[in-house]
Amino acid sequence: MIVPDRIVRTTCPYCGVGCQMHLKVKDEFIYAVEAPFDAAPNYGMLCVKGRFGTDYVKHPGRVRTPLIRVNRAEGRSAPPVWREASWDEALDLCADELVRVTREYGNDAIASFASAKATNEDNYVFQKFIRSLMGTNNIDHCARLCHAGSVTGLQLSIGSSAMSNSIAEMENLEAFIVTGSNTTETHPVISNFLKRAVRQNGAKLIVIDPRRIDMTNFATLWLRQNPGSDVAVFQAMAHTIVKEELYDPNFIAQRTEGFNEYLETLESFTPEWAEEVSGVPAESIREAARIYANAGRAAIYWGMGISQSTHGTDNTLSLVNLALMCGHVGRAGTGLNPLRGQNNVQGCSDSGGLPNVYTAYQRVDDPAVRDLFQTTWGVPLSPSPGLTATEMCDACYTEEVRAMFVLGENPMMSEPNQTHARHALEKLQFLVCQDIFINETGEMADVILPATSFAEKDGTFTNTDRRVQRCRAAVPPVGNSRADWDILSDLGRRVEARRGIKLSAGFDYTHPEQIWEEMRRVTPDFRGIDYARLEREGGVHWPCPSFDHPGTPFLFAEEFPRGRGKFWAVDYGTESEQPDAEYPYNLSTGRVLYHWSGSTMTGRSRLEDVYPEAVCEISPDDAAALGLVTGDWVNVSSRRGTITLRVLMTGRSPAGTIFVPFHFAEAAANLLTLDRIDERAKIPDYKNTAVKIEKTDAPVGLDEGYSDHLFDRGAIKDPVQIH
Repeated sequence: MIVPDRIVRTTCPYCGVGCQMHLKVKDEFIYAVEAPFDAAPNYGMLCVKGRFGTDYVKHPGRVRTPLIRVNRAEGRSAPPVWREASWDEALDLCADELVRVTREYGNDAIASFASAKATNEDNYVFQKFIRSLMGTNNIDHCARLCHAGSVTGLQLSIGSSAMSNSIAEMENLEAFIVTGSNTTETHPVISNFLKRAVRQNGAKLIVIDPRRIDMTNFATLWLRQNPGSDVAVFQAMAHTIVKEELYDPNFIAQRTEGFNEYLETLESFTPEWAEEVSGVPAESIREAARIYANAGRAAIYWGMGISQSTHGTDNTLSLVNLALMCGHVGRAGTGLNPLRGQNNVQGCSDSGGLPNVYTAYQRVDDPAVRDLFQTTWGVPLSPSPGLTATEMCDACYTEEVRAMFVLGENPMMSEPNQTHARHALEKLQFLVCQDIFINETGEMADVILPATSFAEKDGTFTNTDRRVQRCRAAVPPVGNSRADWDILSDLGRRVEARRGIKLSAGFDYTHPEQIWEEMRRVTPDFRGIDYARLEREGGVHWPCPSFDHPGTPFLFAEEFPRGRGKFWAVDYGTESEQPDAEYPYNLSTGRVLYHWSGSTMTGRSRLEDVYPEAVCEISPDDAAALGLVTGDWVNVSSRRGTITLRVLMTGRSPAGTIFVPFHFAEAAANLLTLDRIDERAKIPDYKNTAVKIEKTDAPVGLDEGYSDHLFDRGAIKDPVQIH
C-alpha cells in the first residue's frame, strides 16, 4: 500500500460543480484522487474526470519553458518552428509587441481571451492588465460561447445572470425541469443530487430535450421537442398556466411588472399550436405545466441546449416567464439555474473577464463604478464596452484587431465556422498564448508562455452556484512554468516601464491572497470573503457583503437586482440554419462523459484511452435509410466543411438529427457549424446546423484494429440499450 507524502485538499479542474477533492501525492506525483465525505458541494462523490483525469498534470507534452516562433515570416498557416527562450526574452518580446500595436493602431487593436480554467485571481490580474495597461475593454471568454443567451435573458428579466439556488437544495425539490442539459454526462455529481430528489423524495422531473438522455429514465414526463422549438413548448406551458389560473397572483403583484402586457401576447401559443410546431403532444405540455405550477417548490435547470442558439435569449426569457408567473424563485428549492460548464467559468465572469463589466458585474460605462477602479488602479479607464469573443474574430478578419492575448482558451476549437476563424487569426500581427499545453490556437502563436496547472498553484475558483472555494498547490510546477497571475504581473511591470506609468495598485503581488484582497476592496459582493474564512468554512456563496454575513445560497429572497422581475413577450421563430434537400440532417454538438471542452486536459489523460475518437450518433431509422451500421466511416458535411468519423447507431438521437461531440480536433465539429449569432447575446448557434452524411472509406494510414479498440469499450455502447 502506498503511503502518501501528503494529501492536499483542492477543487476539481473540470466542470462547474466545484467538487472538493483530496490529491494524494507521492514523490511529487498525484497517484490517487479521493473526495472528502464531509465537504460540500459533492460530499464524497466524484465523476470519472475528477477521479481519474488529473494525470495530465505530469504529461510529457506540457510546455515547460517559454517558446518563440522562429518562422513568423512564413505566416501562421505554416507549421510552427519553435525555439526555447528565457522568461526575460519572451516577456520583453510580448511587452514590445503589445505596446507597439497600441501605439500604431490604438488601444482597441488589442483583443484578449480570459480563461474559465484559471483562478479568480489569475483572471482579475488579466483583466486589470488589459484594461489599465492596454487601455481597452476587449476581453471576453468562453462564457460567450456557452451561456451568453442565459446571461442576457436573465439580465433583462431579473438583473442577475448567476445560478439562483444552491446545489444543496436539489435533494429537497418537489418538482423540477431539466432542459437542454445532458446532466448525467456534463455535471454527473449534480445529476446524482437530482436523481436522489426523484428516488428518495418522490420529486417529479420533467425533461424537455430532443435526445433521449439518461435523465429521461428518472422523469415523470419527457417532452421530446423538435430541435429549435423550445420557445414553442415553454410558451404553450405558460398559456396553460394562465388559462387554468395556476399562476401566483400575489407574487406577480408584489414582485413583477409587465404581466398584463405579457398575457396579451400568449393567446396564440396554445398547446395544440405547439404540438404542430414542436411535435410534443398538447396534453403532455399541459401536464408539464400543471406539475411545475402546482408544486410548492419547483426549479428549472438548463444547459447549453437552451443558450447555444440564435434564439438563446428568447429561450431563457420564456423560462424566466414561467418561474415569475408561478412564484418559483426567491425561495429555497426553487430558482432559475443555468448549469455552468467549466470549473471557473462563473468565477472568470465574476472576476471581470467580460467586455462590459468589472468584477461582480459592475458596468464599465457606469461613471461611479469606473471612478472606483480608476482611483484604485491610478490610471484612466475606457468607458466603452469592448468586443465580445465572436466580434473579436470578425475584427481580426477586418484587421481592426491586430494583436491578441489568449489566456488558457482555444478559439481554434471553440469558435464556430473554423475555416473563417482560422483565416481571421492568420491576419494577426502578434498572437501570444499562455497555457499548459500547445493547443490548436497555440500552434498559430508567436509566443507561448508556460502556465501551471490547477494542481501547481494557489487561488480560488467559483462554482456554478456562486460558491467561492480554494484551489491549493499540491505538486511543484513542471519545468519553468509559472502561475498565470505571476506571469501577468511580470509582464505588467514591463509594460508599465515601457509606457512610463506606475499604477497606484500595480502588479507587485507575491501571493494570490494579495490579489483577492484587492478584489474584495473593489467588489462589494466579495467583501465578507477572505482566505481565512474559506479555510474555516470550506466555501462561501457570494454575495457576501460583510464578515458577519452568512453568504447567500439562494438569491432574490427580498427583491431582484433590477427591482421587479420583468415579463418579456417572446415571439416564436428561428434564424437557425434549417435542413433542406441538399443538407437534409440537423447537427447538434455537445459533450460526452469522458471528455471536457476541447479535450486539452482529458485528451492527455488516461481518459483518452477510454474514449479516443469522435463518433456520429445517428438514429436507427436514419442509419437504415443510409445503409449504415455502427462502426461505418462517414463524411459529415455542411456548407462550411467536411469531417470524417465513425457512426454510432443509437436510440438517443431523434430521426433527422445527428450528434457529434466537440472535443476532437481530428473531427472538429465546429468546422461545420455556422457563425450566425443571437444578436442580443452574441452567442453562436451550435445546436442547429444543416448537414449531409455520406458513407466513405477509413482514412488512409489508420492503424489496423483501431475500430475494434473503440467500439468494444463500454464508453461507446448505446446508453439507451444499456438501460
